[in-house]
Amino acid sequence: MPADTVFDKEALFSELSIENWIMPVVYAGHFSQVIWLHPSWAQQIKEGKHDFLVGKDTSTTTIRVTSTDHYYLSDGLYVPADQLENQKLLHLNVILVNPTEASSSQEENDEISSAKRLKLNTDDTANTATASSSKAEVPSSDLTDSKAEGGEEKTFAQDKLESLASCSLGNHARQLMEIVEVVLQVLQKGDAYVLDIDLDFFSVKNPFKEMYTQEEYKILKELYSFKKPDRNPTEEGLLDCVENRVRQLEDLEAAFADLCDSDDEETLKRFASYPRMKPLVQLVHSLKNRMETPDYEMVHQAGLTCDYSELPHHVSTEQEIEDLIQSVKVLLKKIPKPTLVTIARSSLDDYCPAEQVDVIQEKVLNVLRSAFGTLDVHLEYSADSSV
Repeated sequence: MPADTVFDKEALFSELSIENWIMPVVYAGHFSQVIWLHPSWAQQIKEGKHDFLVGKDTSTTTIRVTSTDHYYLSDGLYVPADQLENQKLLHLNVILVNPTEASSSQEENDEISSAKRLKLNTDDTANTATASSSKAEVPSSDLTDSKAEGGEEKTFAQDKLESLASCSLGNHARQLMEIVEVVLQVLQKGDAYVLDIDLDFFSVKNPFKEMYTQEEYKILKELYSFKKPDRNPTEEGLLDCVENRVRQLEDLEAAFADLCDSDDEETLKRFASYPRMKPLVQLVHSLKNRMETPDYEMVHQAGLTCDYSELPHHVSTEQEIEDLIQSVKVLLKKIPKPTLVTIARSSLDDYCPAEQVDVIQEKVLNVLRSAFGTLDVHLEYSADSSV
């Protein structure tokens, strides 16, 4: 995305989608901290803390980052810091959320629930944090705090959590406690945050696995595979990695654009003359055998998800959904009331299973009511936009 688009509201809205909205928000200066809470089957970004810059690339004028995580390298987004203008520092925490099994001790969860809920610091200047469970091609949960640094003074809730650490808690209860502590440390620095929830956090499909055969999907993974840099890459190695990746994606985009114009044998012969494109010929033949007019733009979009890891695919059972709901309930009851809650159903694009999305949504709304009280709900996908 061109960096200047961030400051043109109408142009920005036409460019944004569920998988790309966070970096523009950071570049605009609204958020500086994000916590991504994810289930075990969503592993796109490495666990832990990631601190990196987001800014305007002086050569392309697009938004780029200094993160060397494969998630960003595979999209060709990395540039060195000295190549960025209008730099914004982003603190990203990636944290796994395990389900609360029905057999887990209720006493463990009660111990966590006994900690006093932290209140936001409303005396500071306007600061914003975002908590979300979003796909961004990643089923997840993010907490984002704006530019506030805040003090280091401990709250009662933090003291309570630290005292719990010395108790003989079970592993699951201890993990939930640690997540709460990280969240509180972020939120105490600001006076507002957004909780963003994607319903495919609880159950997710890779829709492309249903669109294409196993052999076709295998070819897509071959065509779009991402060659990772060395374990300890130099800056030159990183730049070479990104340059090669960008060239690879541009070549594939151009090839599928040609196929949209014509997928005749002459076009395929031309592709076959390039070693890297030979699998594409086999893919086209397979698609044309199954359908009269393949949607090559959709095929390219599917390929873009086949880089260093596949899209998450885990259609949860009713019990698995409920177990994750209980974990989220424990976490939400210990964090301050958000300024805004956004929920992405992700059902029209088939990421959240259509037969489960309404049930999951109702469970999530019930958890939000339990944690934060009365809700003012607007259903933007419905003719009746308020309940």
